[in-house]
Amino acid sequence: MKHASMLKAAGLATALALSTAFGAQAQTLRMFNGGEPASIDPHRVSGDWENRIVGDYLEGLMTEDANAEPILGQAASYEVNDDGTVYTFTLRDDVTWTDGTPVTAQDFEYAFKRLLDPEMAADYAYLQYPIKNAEAVNTGEMEIDELGVKVIDDKTIEFTLEAPAPFFLDALTHYTAYPVPTHLVEELGEEWIRPENIVANGPYKIVEWVPNSYIRSEKNDEYYDAENVQIEEVYYYAMDDIAAALQRYRAGEFDILTDFPTDQYSLLQEQYEGQAHVAPFLGLYYYVINHNKEELQDMDVLEAMSKAINREVIGPDILGTGELPAYGWVPPGTANYDFDEYRPDWADLPYDERVAEAIATMEEAGYSSDNPLNLQLKYNTNDNHQRIAVAIAAMWEPLHINVELFNSEVAVHYDALQNNDFDGVGRAGWLMDYNDAINMLELLRSDIIYNYGRYKNEEFDSLLRESATILDMEERGKVLRDAEVIAMSETAAFPIYYYVSKNVVSPSIEGFEDNAKDIHRTRWLTKSED
Repeated sequence: MKHASMLKAAGLATALALSTAFGAQAQTLRMFNGGEPASIDPHRVSGDWENRIVGDYLEGLMTEDANAEPILGQAASYEVNDDGTVYTFTLRDDVTWTDGTPVTAQDFEYAFKRLLDPEMAADYAYLQYPIKNAEAVNTGEMEIDELGVKVIDDKTIEFTLEAPAPFFLDALTHYTAYPVPTHLVEELGEEWIRPENIVANGPYKIVEWVPNSYIRSEKNDEYYDAENVQIEEVYYYAMDDIAAALQRYRAGEFDILTDFPTDQYSLLQEQYEGQAHVAPFLGLYYYVINHNKEELQDMDVLEAMSKAINREVIGPDILGTGELPAYGWVPPGTANYDFDEYRPDWADLPYDERVAEAIATMEEAGYSSDNPLNLQLKYNTNDNHQRIAVAIAAMWEPLHINVELFNSEVAVHYDALQNNDFDGVGRAGWLMDYNDAINMLELLRSDIIYNYGRYKNEEFDSLLRESATILDMEERGKVLRDAEVIAMSETAAFPIYYYVSKNVVSPSIEGFEDNAKDIHRTRWLTKSED
């Protein structure tokens, strides 16, 4: 472990020296990006730290503007039929891969079929289930050629949906909708993403990857909008230690931090005025519950644990950045979901009364100081996650719950969650991929890999499936609300707070716009001279 740390520090120092030399001639962006990417294949990634890299070198038919709203990307135009179930896209004439090969409709068709091929086992494939037969193809019930994606000609592709999906254009900005270079994937297989092989169709091309240190990209001069792309080189630094990242920012080594220790927020406000960006966005911080653990199958026990979480103090006091307490699953402001936030009846009780009720419930279930409920609370290594875990463990202690805290780096942590390898409770978070309630609720569907705790309710699953066939948006919203109420009344998980984005941006960077998705593509940024 010490040897690995020394290598990582050496790699970072080398990268900073190289980027400083390069930066004398070109605009170089140095970004603290969080954890080490598990992959840069759009069908293998799952985290926002990977999205920041992948979304710079690949681009879909639709992409995001500076405010993360969907705009045309590789497509020059699109048409939608009268009932909203058929979308036809025409590609730009001037889109190519960086090896000079044209980007074609066949590349998009190939990518969607690859994503949904059961053998690919892409974790995020379900995000494209609005496409006709996508779910049946992905589960092996239909052949891949029955997928509702059709090439009309080299520059035209057609999508047929199961039902109208008001979020479909937004979903096409997601990395699951990116093309892949058919010619390279077929020739090289999984090796196509190695820096010496990789090609790009987005504004940047990956040229170097030093594991556990950084990925470096350079501007793609063949990109159709290259003349408006100002940043010429990007370093995405992999670090789990956000306190160390802040120190490097203060030393001038980073231009952007994608997170910061919340106990340093006051310092940033006082000494770095205007550089700390804290803004609400569509996401939920939550704890998953391992429903396969026998002691956590008692819904009264789960409700008692939820009652004892004092959500009102986490945002303003423990974190200090104003996160809003969450009792429901769907964040406020979600489109096509015109309901007040879900709140259980007990949420309005004074906290002391809630705790007293929770203690009584736990003692009725047989727990005491001599017979505590023992469980593990897992979280990925991060100062803020640690603060919250310590606080919630203390909140549960009066309930005769003995909590063992366990942390690991982000890739290891999420691998354990996906494999249901945790003995109790695990920290998780979800940033909405598109602005629709289904994107949150599917996290609790029994056949989705991101249902880490393996919550299962057949009525809940049935309502989600039913919602996909409803044309009336108001009626669809009611069905989704019924599903949320079922899951929350059964304590499918512990919602903790609705996210605010936390970035630190150097005054030398322009074009960084706070937005509800916390997506900031490098193509929109510029950097002034130091």
